[in-house]
Amino acid sequence: MQSGAGAVPRTDIVSPADQMVEELSYRRLPPIFRAIFALLTLATLAVVLHQQFNLHAFGVTLVENRYLFVLAGTTLPLVFLAFPWRAKAASGSSVPLIDLAAAIIAAVAIGWFAWKSEAILAEGWEFSPPMTAKILGAVLWVLILEALRRTGGTAIFVIVTIVSLYPVFADTMPGPIRGIGQTLEDTLAYHVVSSESAFGIPLRAFGEIVIGFIVFGVALNHTGGGRFFNDVAFALVGRVRGGAAQVGVISSGLQGSISGSVISNVISSGVVTIPAMKRTGFRADYAGGVEAVASTGAVLMPPVMGSTAFVMASFLGISYGEIALAATVPALLFYFGLAMQIDAYAARLGLKGLKREELPSLRETLKDGWYYILVFVVLIFLMVYQQREATAPFAATALLLVINQILPRHRLNWERLIELLTATGRALAELVAILAGVGFIIGAFSVTGLAGTLANDLVYLAGDSPLILLLMGAITSFFFGMGMTVTACYIFLAIVLAPPLVKAGLDPLAVHLFIMYWGMISFITPPVALATFAAAPLARTSPFKIGFQAIRLGAVIYIVPFFFALNPALILKGSPGEVISVIATAFIGVGLIAAAIQGYLVGAGRLDGGLLRTVARVLLFAAGFALAAPGGNLIPVDNLTLAIVAVAMAGGAFLLLKLAGRDTLATTIK
Repeated sequence: MQSGAGAVPRTDIVSPADQMVEELSYRRLPPIFRAIFALLTLATLAVVLHQQFNLHAFGVTLVENRYLFVLAGTTLPLVFLAFPWRAKAASGSSVPLIDLAAAIIAAVAIGWFAWKSEAILAEGWEFSPPMTAKILGAVLWVLILEALRRTGGTAIFVIVTIVSLYPVFADTMPGPIRGIGQTLEDTLAYHVVSSESAFGIPLRAFGEIVIGFIVFGVALNHTGGGRFFNDVAFALVGRVRGGAAQVGVISSGLQGSISGSVISNVISSGVVTIPAMKRTGFRADYAGGVEAVASTGAVLMPPVMGSTAFVMASFLGISYGEIALAATVPALLFYFGLAMQIDAYAARLGLKGLKREELPSLRETLKDGWYYILVFVVLIFLMVYQQREATAPFAATALLLVINQILPRHRLNWERLIELLTATGRALAELVAILAGVGFIIGAFSVTGLAGTLANDLVYLAGDSPLILLLMGAITSFFFGMGMTVTACYIFLAIVLAPPLVKAGLDPLAVHLFIMYWGMISFITPPVALATFAAAPLARTSPFKIGFQAIRLGAVIYIVPFFFALNPALILKGSPGEVISVIATAFIGVGLIAAAIQGYLVGAGRLDGGLLRTVARVLLFAAGFALAAPGGNLIPVDNLTLAIVAVAMAGGAFLLLKLAGRDTLATTIK
């Protein structure tokens, strides 16, 4: 890329955005603690590799619960070293004595449970824990909650704390939410020793699959992968109409799919894309909205959909490949709708792309970063064709690092290797704290039997109507998504809402994807809209203005989940003919909806100005909705009838636009 005055800014291997996140979120550790941090990270990776590749080193094989205890024992202490007790304390460089004590106590307590892991299973500690387990269980309950607060925020901390204590007063609650009561000490011990709580499904998914992709994502970022994706996007679409915004869509989609973090993706991509959008004529709030929406949708983008998809695979008992395949069409619909809106907006305002001299050469970019593509090909091949989901990311990471060290330009020195290990440790510790904490919710519902009761009650309240249940699920998912990460929100709702939706006759995979979609919508919807708050400093405008634009730009994400939940053909379930026809009409429908929202239709021009154009705009939106919507469920008519109605409305819209054009011409002549 050219380095002229007007050139798109390039980021270094470790971008300014990453440095900003680090300064705001993490404690700057003294050298001795950085060394300890790196060693604990290496120990974690050694344990995981030993388990995943069945190395049987020294004749040792870890049973599942011992493996999870050891994994938590090397990662949870890192939370107290890296994450300060409050955000403002991140600027300090020393580790307070209380944090050091918390780290040591966490390691010792978890180590004791790892030592006793066989006794936990053989002697049924879930139902009759010894006194030592009760005491250390209470200690770990407190430490895990504090780790959750530091990493996930106060909202999720409060929710998890209350729900985790539900078994203590479950038998005193009113009928619909009454459960089997437990004593306080038994409840806290259960949360630690049970395979249904802190060390249950979420942490199991982390230890079996997720951790490899976390490592891969961090390694990719620290070896220049983020910069490569940005440069490729600029080279491919930088010159098209609204090109700077289209770059944000592509680069954010690629990077966010790997990281699985909406906020970090907004910052790392937005530091480049938002200034470029503003320089080519996009309003600040619109530029921020594009980045917020594109980064949010990236969590749903195959081939790597972030940690939530792997947790989903554990819940459903299916391969990740099935989830990625099912999520492909909805993700493409989302990004297609976003890209079409950007194009319509740019066309309506006459915005052009970036100049050639401001853009990187595609040939030079691919020549410099060809191995990133190779690594992705290897990753997908191992995941999809070899069905090696657990080991594939480690193999891809090893290949990436080997090639990176051979090439002199991006070679890691000792300092940057420590930075890589430190960033890996922080990412692992953060996710362990969140998953273990959210596991308390599963444990509370499991030990009290509440999950089954809630499922029956919700089905009763909805009157066996799938649509009403979906609306209830959407609202609940949205509100819980305000205070939780996508993964945490999904886990909670997979327990509470998924069973009644499946019981109502909906496809299980479609239900779980629906929950994940609506759980992340709060990232772009005010008043919370965390993605817009992350984009606001980069765009230098109000997050609420960005939020308004994000709602418009992300309109597709609000409706598509209902479509595939009620018609699984959109997740590739059904006959080939049905799948093809449903997908085709859905894309046409989304295109018309995008045009109506932004007020511009290719081939017809602007849709604003005058009554005729306004009516045509409404008709186009309705036609798009009719084409995209599943017949027989959301709308009580079949798909063929909907298509005929849509064609009639679209034809009427074009006729009105033609008449509006004649009126404009006649007025101009006069």
